[in-house]
Amino acid sequence: MKAVVKTALVLATALTLGACSSWIYRIDIPQGNFLEQKDIDKLRVQMTKEQVRFVLGNPVAENAFDDDIWHYFYALKGGRGDNFEKQMVINFKDDKLVDITGDFTKPANFNTPLDKVQ
Repeated sequence: MKAVVKTALVLATALTLGACSSWIYRIDIPQGNFLEQKDIDKLRVQMTKEQVRFVLGNPVAENAFDDDIWHYFYALKGGRGDNFEKQMVINFKDDKLVDITGDFTKPANFNTPLDKVQ
C-alpha cells in the first residue's frame, strides 16, 4: 500500500511540475540583419555597394568566391515557439546593384536609378 501511495505522490508531483514549465520565461533570440520593407524601398538599380551598405548595413554573409552576391538573413526564435525568418539576396555587377530577390517586395521604382529620380 505504501508503494502505491509513493507512486501516486511521485506521479502527482511530476504532473504538477510539468504544468509549471509554461511559467518559465524563455527569451526571444534574434539573429542576423533585421530589415523592413521601408529599407528595401530605398534601393535602386545601379546603386554602388557602398550605398547599399549604407541603407541596409553589412550583409550577414558575403560569398567568398563572388563578391557580387550579398545575403541578408534574419531569424527570430521566439521563446514561446513562434519562429520568424526573412531573407534577401542582393546581386551586383561591376559594383552596381542589378537585382534583389527574397521575402520582400521589390520597390515599384527599383528600375529607376537614383540619378534619374526627379
